[in-house]
Amino acid sequence: MINPFRLGLIINPLAGLGGSVALKGSDGMAEQALALGAVPLAGNRAAIALSQLLDLKQQFQVITVAGPMGAEVCQQLGLDYQISFSPSAWPTVADDTEQAALAIAEQGVDLLLFAGGDGTARNLCSVIGNSTTVLGIPAGCKIHSGVYAISPQAAGKLVQRLIRGELVTLADAPVMDIDEAAFRDGVVKARRYGEMRIPAELRYVQSVKAAGKESEELVLDDLAAYVAGLMEENVRYVMGSGSTVAAVMAELGLANTLLGVDVVENGELIASDVTAAQLLELVTDYPSKLVITLIGGQGHVFGRGNQQLSPAVIKAIGRDNIILLATKTKLQQLNGRPLLADTGDLALDKALHGLLHVLTGYNDYVIYRLGYQDEE
Repeated sequence: MINPFRLGLIINPLAGLGGSVALKGSDGMAEQALALGAVPLAGNRAAIALSQLLDLKQQFQVITVAGPMGAEVCQQLGLDYQISFSPSAWPTVADDTEQAALAIAEQGVDLLLFAGGDGTARNLCSVIGNSTTVLGIPAGCKIHSGVYAISPQAAGKLVQRLIRGELVTLADAPVMDIDEAAFRDGVVKARRYGEMRIPAELRYVQSVKAAGKESEELVLDDLAAYVAGLMEENVRYVMGSGSTVAAVMAELGLANTLLGVDVVENGELIASDVTAAQLLELVTDYPSKLVITLIGGQGHVFGRGNQQLSPAVIKAIGRDNIILLATKTKLQQLNGRPLLADTGDLALDKALHGLLHVLTGYNDYVIYRLGYQDEE
């Protein structure tokens, strides 16, 4: 009898809590995020990934952690699992993630699948390094590390290939994280904390986020001037995060939350650094448009650092009212890879896919594809 594939599983149940409530991170902010109405999503995102494996559940066993760190999702999906570690208290802390990783790695798993953000990746890297093959399910506010799949579905599809015994290349990928305190003040200070070994299939695994501000100042000036000229009266413009959108706010002469979401109407800033709930109230049943850019190097349009743009908000605004900005240099960095949406709503991700008009300069557009993980 062939031994079943041994799949380790760790879920950081607090990952990503700060995103929808505009805290720009979750490290040390869980209680505040929950008080503001944040809803834990990491378990759901892990379930999306694991649901891709249900047809193969006779071929693998899950080695996981008690409660919301893994066992609850396995029980929900009817997966065969055993508990390797139980936290001593709830809510969990970073030490629980580290102790769980050590306990699971000692079981000799074929792959350790984990749901979290860059802080979770740092925790794992600090105790297991590249001694165990890992793959991240993106569930955090910020995903700079190269150890994550591009979406929960992509993580599941890649694990499918491993369980089936298909040939998959392994490589060491960087674990990155930023200073969240500085991040909340609009300063990005990324640091490399080490490497972990991952199944390196480019279709499924995201690139490392390109750091630094856009250097094409003249292009940004032209682009910003054109967007400012497009703005209509009595329309609410939701201004996404990033330096490209910040250039538009500078052109308008308005204060900007570089790493948050603001709302502009009739040339005035009517809401600053809004949460998902506040934003939904502002755009529901009111003419609205979304001005957004993509993450350089990765190509994510939704789901990385802008969880305030919830599925409900995106649906309320509508695909046709999205103004996507990027310089051609930023698009060229993708090397032909599609743009990505990881909103947490699979039907919405599919509805968003297709060819988009990307504004790249003054009245200068290119057509670029936003991909969908299930398309062949």
